[in-house]
Amino acid sequence: MTATSIGATSSAAELLRRLSDVASSSGTQVSAAAELFARCVADDGVIQAFGTGHSQGTALEVAGRAGGLIPTNRIALSDLVQFGGEDPAVLADPMLERRGDVARRLYELAAPRPRDLFVIASSSGVNSSVVEMAHVVKSHGHQLVAITSVEHSTGVEPRHESGKRLADLADVTLDNGAPFGDTLLAMPDGTSAGAVSSLSAALLVQMVVAETVRLMLEAGTMPPVYVSNNVPGGHARNLELEAKYAGRIRRTAS
Repeated sequence: MTATSIGATSSAAELLRRLSDVASSSGTQVSAAAELFARCVADDGVIQAFGTGHSQGTALEVAGRAGGLIPTNRIALSDLVQFGGEDPAVLADPMLERRGDVARRLYELAAPRPRDLFVIASSSGVNSSVVEMAHVVKSHGHQLVAITSVEHSTGVEPRHESGKRLADLADVTLDNGAPFGDTLLAMPDGTSAGAVSSLSAALLVQMVVAETVRLMLEAGTMPPVYVSNNVPGGHARNLELEAKYAGRIRRTAS
């Protein structure tokens, strides 16, 4: 794509092409991830979602949204302050997501049970906090679904001391199809604009949720799914279903 093709129409066309490619090429991996999701819910587990930077948005797609599964919990760097008593100043460090030492503390604060499943999102797949979290998760015997850009991740050196990338530790890897650098539209100075991974990762999450629902219905189980709090009776219904997972899922304004 050339510099002269920059604009809303060109961006939309290229994004839609990428999303179509992700949807058509991810069937096997989406099915495998959905089987893990369905098994986790059936076994009274919680799906724990973690992402830093813009991948926090992917974690929000997994945990606590209308149309999504109720037994889900978002793990965030802000948990260090909100639940762990750290000084809020720690969140001012722009390199916090590159620190591997925070992962174990975040895991402890989430207090997952053995049957809980983890979803870790990172388009680059190499920052120390997400790779260390993957190490912690696997050392405790949890299944792990990774959402990452295979192209970007394999194109850069790992930052974690183990030399591993997120995908190296996952039981299932969902490739968000984002290009190296996560941008599409070339500019005259050699840089590019127009990000991909937030949209493609959200698509993958919703594909997995839909397939999970299908598997559970096929097995004769009604999936515990959120309805919007903004429809009549929605909030009360959601609270009733959330009660089963009291103390295991967090629903905060942050």
